[in-house]
Amino acid sequence: MDAPHGRGIATGRAMGLICIFNGPNLNLLGTREPEIYGRDTLDDVETLCAEKCRELGHAMRFMQSNSEGDLVTWIQEARGKADAIVINPAAYTHTSIAIRDALSAFEGPFIEVHISNVHARESFRHHSYVSGIASAVIAGCGIAGYGYAIDTVARLLGHD
Repeated sequence: MDAPHGRGIATGRAMGLICIFNGPNLNLLGTREPEIYGRDTLDDVETLCAEKCRELGHAMRFMQSNSEGDLVTWIQEARGKADAIVINPAAYTHTSIAIRDALSAFEGPFIEVHISNVHARESFRHHSYVSGIASAVIAGCGIAGYGYAIDTVARLLGHD
Protein backbone atom coordinates (compact mmCIF):
# COMPACT_ATOMS: atom_id res chain seq x y z
CA MET A 1 0.00 0.00 0.00
CA ASP A 2 2.99 2.32 -0.26
CA ALA A 3 2.49 5.40 -2.41
CA PRO A 4 4.54 8.52 -3.14
CA HIS A 5 2.90 10.63 -0.45
CA GLY A 6 2.44 7.86 2.12
CA ARG A 7 3.54 8.40 5.68
CA GLY A 8 3.68 4.67 6.44
CA ILE A 9 2.79 2.41 9.32
CA ALA A 10 2.80 4.09 12.72
CA THR A 11 2.16 1.02 14.87
CA GLY A 12 2.87 -2.68 14.48
CA ARG A 13 0.16 -5.08 13.32
CA ALA A 14 -1.90 -6.14 16.26
CA MET A 15 -5.65 -6.64 16.41
CA GLY A 16 -6.31 -5.18 12.97
CA LEU A 17 -5.27 -2.47 10.56
CA ILE A 18 -7.02 0.89 10.40
CA CYS A 19 -6.15 3.02 7.38
CA ILE A 20 -6.42 6.76 7.86
CA PHE A 21 -6.55 8.63 4.56
CA ASN A 22 -6.44 12.40 4.19
CA GLY A 23 -7.30 14.42 1.11
CA PRO A 24 -6.13 17.66 -0.47
CA ASN A 25 -4.73 20.59 1.44
CA LEU A 26 -4.65 18.74 4.77
CA ASN A 27 -0.87 18.91 4.50
CA LEU A 28 -1.36 22.65 5.17
CA LEU A 29 -3.11 22.15 8.51
CA GLY A 30 -1.93 24.62 11.11
CA THR A 31 -1.21 27.35 8.58
CA ARG A 32 -4.19 27.28 6.18
CA GLU A 33 -7.22 29.16 7.52
CA PRO A 34 -6.48 28.49 11.20
CA GLU A 35 -9.69 30.31 12.14
CA ILE A 36 -11.56 27.41 10.48
CA TYR A 37 -9.21 24.43 10.88
CA GLY A 38 -7.26 25.40 14.01
CA ARG A 39 -3.52 25.41 14.57
CA ASP A 40 -3.01 21.65 14.83
CA THR A 41 -0.84 20.22 12.05
CA LEU A 42 -1.13 16.99 10.09
CA ASP A 43 1.70 15.65 12.26
CA ASP A 44 -0.50 16.37 15.30
CA VAL A 45 -3.34 14.43 13.66
CA GLU A 46 -1.00 11.51 12.95
CA THR A 47 0.27 11.52 16.55
CA LEU A 48 -3.30 11.54 17.92
CA CYS A 49 -4.29 8.66 15.62
CA ALA A 50 -1.17 6.62 16.45
CA GLU A 51 -1.78 7.01 20.19
CA LYS A 52 -5.45 6.05 19.86
CA CYS A 53 -4.67 3.02 17.67
CA ARG A 54 -1.92 1.92 20.05
CA GLU A 55 -4.29 2.29 23.02
CA LEU A 56 -6.87 0.09 21.29
CA GLY A 57 -4.33 -2.43 19.99
CA HIS A 58 -4.69 -1.63 16.29
CA ALA A 59 -2.10 -1.12 13.60
CA MET A 60 -2.38 2.10 11.63
CA ARG A 61 -1.48 3.34 8.18
CA PHE A 62 -1.64 7.15 7.88
CA MET A 63 -1.55 8.75 4.44
CA GLN A 64 -2.24 12.14 2.86
CA SER A 65 -2.40 13.16 -0.79
CA ASN A 66 -3.56 16.08 -2.85
CA SER A 67 -4.29 13.62 -5.67
CA GLU A 68 -7.68 11.98 -6.09
CA GLY A 69 -6.05 9.05 -7.87
CA ASP A 70 -3.75 8.32 -4.93
CA LEU A 71 -6.75 8.20 -2.58
CA VAL A 72 -8.66 5.85 -4.89
CA THR A 73 -5.62 3.58 -5.20
CA TRP A 74 -5.05 3.48 -1.44
CA ILE A 75 -8.71 2.64 -0.78
CA GLN A 76 -8.56 -0.16 -3.34
CA GLU A 77 -5.29 -1.48 -1.86
CA ALA A 78 -6.89 -1.52 1.60
CA ARG A 79 -9.36 -4.17 0.41
CA GLY A 80 -8.50 -7.47 2.04
CA LYS A 81 -5.75 -5.87 4.16
CA ALA A 82 -7.40 -3.27 6.37
CA ASP A 83 -10.24 -3.84 8.80
CA ALA A 84 -11.49 -0.25 8.62
CA ILE A 85 -10.89 3.12 7.03
CA VAL A 86 -11.07 6.58 8.54
CA ILE A 87 -11.12 9.13 5.73
CA ASN A 88 -11.14 12.89 5.49
CA PRO A 89 -11.69 13.32 1.76
CA ALA A 90 -11.49 17.11 2.24
CA ALA A 91 -12.65 18.94 -0.91
CA TYR A 92 -13.10 15.62 -2.73
CA THR A 93 -16.03 14.96 -0.38
CA HIS A 94 -18.12 17.27 -2.52
CA THR A 95 -16.82 16.26 -5.95
CA SER A 96 -15.53 12.70 -6.16
CA ILE A 97 -17.71 9.88 -7.35
CA ALA A 98 -14.49 7.89 -7.88
CA ILE A 99 -13.70 7.99 -4.14
CA ARG A 100 -17.29 7.02 -3.34
CA ASP A 101 -17.10 4.07 -5.73
CA ALA A 102 -13.78 2.90 -4.23
CA LEU A 103 -15.20 3.15 -0.70
CA SER A 104 -18.34 1.26 -1.70
CA ALA A 105 -16.10 -1.65 -2.78
CA PHE A 106 -14.35 -1.71 0.63
CA GLU A 107 -15.66 -4.59 2.75
CA GLY A 108 -15.24 -3.09 6.22
CA PRO A 109 -16.61 -0.05 8.01
CA PHE A 110 -15.41 3.42 7.15
CA ILE A 111 -15.89 6.71 8.90
CA GLU A 112 -15.98 10.08 7.13
CA VAL A 113 -14.25 12.81 9.17
CA HIS A 114 -14.16 16.59 8.75
CA ILE A 115 -12.29 18.93 11.06
CA SER A 116 -14.72 21.80 10.50
CA ASN A 117 -18.50 21.70 10.59
CA VAL A 118 -19.10 21.54 6.84
CA HIS A 119 -22.83 22.17 7.38
CA ALA A 120 -22.14 25.58 8.89
CA ARG A 121 -20.04 26.64 5.91
CA GLU A 122 -20.62 27.42 2.23
CA SER A 123 -23.61 25.64 0.69
CA PHE A 124 -21.47 23.64 -1.75
CA ARG A 125 -19.88 21.92 1.27
CA HIS A 126 -23.25 20.63 2.49
CA HIS A 127 -23.31 17.75 -0.02
CA SER A 128 -21.09 14.70 0.45
CA TYR A 129 -20.76 11.92 -2.08
CA VAL A 130 -19.53 9.54 0.63
CA SER A 131 -21.78 10.22 3.64
CA GLY A 132 -24.60 8.06 2.32
CA ILE A 133 -22.44 4.92 2.39
CA ALA A 134 -20.32 5.73 5.47
CA SER A 135 -20.74 3.84 8.74
CA ALA A 136 -20.66 7.24 10.49
CA VAL A 137 -19.83 10.88 9.80
CA ILE A 138 -17.97 13.08 12.27
CA ALA A 139 -17.73 16.81 11.56
CA GLY A 140 -16.89 19.93 13.49
CA CYS A 141 -14.94 18.35 16.35
CA GLY A 142 -11.51 19.55 15.24
CA ILE A 143 -8.80 16.90 15.08
CA ALA A 144 -10.45 15.12 18.03
CA GLY A 145 -12.89 13.79 15.41
CA TYR A 146 -10.18 11.42 14.21
CA GLY A 147 -9.95 9.88 17.69
CA TYR A 148 -13.74 9.56 17.82
CA ALA A 149 -13.65 7.85 14.43
CA ILE A 150 -11.03 5.33 15.59
CA ASP A 151 -13.09 4.61 18.72
CA THR A 152 -16.15 4.10 16.50
CA VAL A 153 -14.51 1.67 14.07
CA ALA A 154 -13.00 -0.27 16.98
CA ARG A 155 -16.49 -0.60 18.46
CA LEU A 156 -17.96 -1.61 15.08
CA LEU A 157 -15.24 -4.25 14.76
CA GLY A 158 -15.91 -5.49 18.31
CA HIS A 159 -12.41 -4.44 19.39
CA ASP A 160 -13.22 -1.72 21.91
